[in-house]
Amino acid sequence: MQVDLDVEEAQVAELSRFQQAVFQGRRLRQLAIGLGVLAAMGLVVGFFVGLFASQSLWPALLFNQSAALLVLVAGLQSAWWVTQWRARALNPVVPVVEAQEVESPVGWYERLLDRIGQRWLHILKQIGAPTLWLGGWALLALLCVKQVWNLGLPPAALGLSATVGAALALLLAFGLLVLERQLAQETPAQWPEAGALAQLTRVAIISLVLEALCLLLGNEASVWPVRLAVLIGLLPGLVAVELLLRAVLSLFSPRREQLEPSLLARSFVADMLRWPPQPLLALQHELHNRFGIDLRQIWAFTYMRRAFLPVLAVVVIVGWSLTGIHEIPLQGRGIYERFGKPVAVFGPGLHAGLPWPLGRVLSVENGVVHELATSVGETSAPIQAAPAEGPAPLTANRLWDASHVNDKSQVIASSRADKQSFQIVNMDVRFVYRIGLSDQAALAATYNSADVPTLIRSTASRILVHDFASRTLDGLLGEDRVGLAEEIGRAVQADLNTLDSGVEILATVVEAIHPPAGAANAYHSVQAAQIGAQALIARERGAAAEATHQAQLQASIARDQATASAREINASAQAADLKFSAEQKAYASAGQAFVLEQYLSQLSQGLANARLLVLDHRLGGSNNAPTIDLRTFTLPADPAPSRKTAQPGAAN
Repeated sequence: MQVDLDVEEAQVAELSRFQQAVFQGRRLRQLAIGLGVLAAMGLVVGFFVGLFASQSLWPALLFNQSAALLVLVAGLQSAWWVTQWRARALNPVVPVVEAQEVESPVGWYERLLDRIGQRWLHILKQIGAPTLWLGGWALLALLCVKQVWNLGLPPAALGLSATVGAALALLLAFGLLVLERQLAQETPAQWPEAGALAQLTRVAIISLVLEALCLLLGNEASVWPVRLAVLIGLLPGLVAVELLLRAVLSLFSPRREQLEPSLLARSFVADMLRWPPQPLLALQHELHNRFGIDLRQIWAFTYMRRAFLPVLAVVVIVGWSLTGIHEIPLQGRGIYERFGKPVAVFGPGLHAGLPWPLGRVLSVENGVVHELATSVGETSAPIQAAPAEGPAPLTANRLWDASHVNDKSQVIASSRADKQSFQIVNMDVRFVYRIGLSDQAALAATYNSADVPTLIRSTASRILVHDFASRTLDGLLGEDRVGLAEEIGRAVQADLNTLDSGVEILATVVEAIHPPAGAANAYHSVQAAQIGAQALIARERGAAAEATHQAQLQASIARDQATASAREINASAQAADLKFSAEQKAYASAGQAFVLEQYLSQLSQGLANARLLVLDHRLGGSNNAPTIDLRTFTLPADPAPSRKTAQPGAAN
């Protein structure tokens, strides 16, 4: 019951809690200072250990234990404020007010600052120091827990330091246990806050015991001590959250200087740390003390308490029976195990069986298609979908001078002149697979393979090493690439069938095969030089073929012309021979008449276009022969005039 100093009948000197307020305040102050020093030492040591060994178990243990001690320090200081009020109420001190001249600030800026400072002082006075200190300790404890919250810490052997740390933790826990027993024995009349402080002390004791357990049983093969060391921070963290919430809610409660304050650092979570736990009883006491509601007088709550266990038993039995109802999605299948033995493969829909653990259903994919690369790079960063209008993602990069995520280096054969050697290429081979659609394939994929992607990747790697060992780079980049994917797919499927994996390879895709990124430019130069050499050889071969064909054409033309000329000459000779024979026969038959006829024919042909002037032979006397002047009858192409003298008798 709180004491109101404004009531005249209140005699605080007769109350034992007021009489022992000074002693209790001194004791609380000493405990708070000692535990605060221990918490500070733990934080400092944990900070320096975390700098040099961030994955160690010690920072988590030290920070969580410091958080538990800070929660206890917050409770001790909150109780110390209450004892200070009681001590002042028992021995009130009359404040001496000295008249001091307060100089008013000069200037609007100084007056504004002074007004703001006074307003803040008034607000802080209204809030009160106990609320501010309690909120600060709670925030510091939450920060300590959050700083070391990491469930991915690896296990490690701690050695002799673990034994020493466990011994110190147990020693400190024993000292706090003695303090908790002393506080628990205090009567509410002598010390009302002792019970709440004892509950907060249990938080630190449990944290220390769990810390010693983690240190004693931790080794490089056990993971649960590391997880437990991190989860220890949940208990002081929950208590710190509750204390912070109480500090915030206290801002809305009216405060009177003459009314005895109550302990702010009360924790419902810490009150649960008893055996057997009685959360309903604690709630009942809280409602009765604060609001005067006695749940024991309500018939409905009494009936609910009596029927709670039977109803709970029925709900548990019905819920356990419903674990035998299994829903299989459309894209899945289920292997039903009865007493650990597979008896059937369920399709999509609802199926009934024995409840767990007598029967259970293992999920299996039903026609889901996957794509698997033979080599997977770092996956620390999540893959984000590229926008349709933006640049292409890095996974679509197929340039030889860039290292790709799924590229895998492979040694292949190489031949240079008469020497055998090897080369290195980067390749990206992907497999499109699914679990077989038959029940036997589902059983094989579930019970014969622990990790299907790893099995496919290891099998494909072995096949690729064996297959690429007999291929060359020119072949892989050329004609061999067409049938390479089919050969690899058949070989991998054959090995998976031999292992009875239940996996079906739907397609094998060779995304890229190229030299390593560092040698891409050099290989481009080699390819360019090879292409240039081949082009030069082809050009020279074309020039040689062109010259050969031109020579053959000229020879053929000359041969054809010679053959034609010879044929013409031969034909002319034969015609002349036939004409000579005919003329010879005609001469033999006709004699001089044939000769005269031939003469006249030749003369008519020669003088066919000439203008003739025939003169009688008797002109000119007996000494002058007749003359034919042919100067006007010459051809135009012959510029030189010619004169012919006709023999006597030519004009006949």
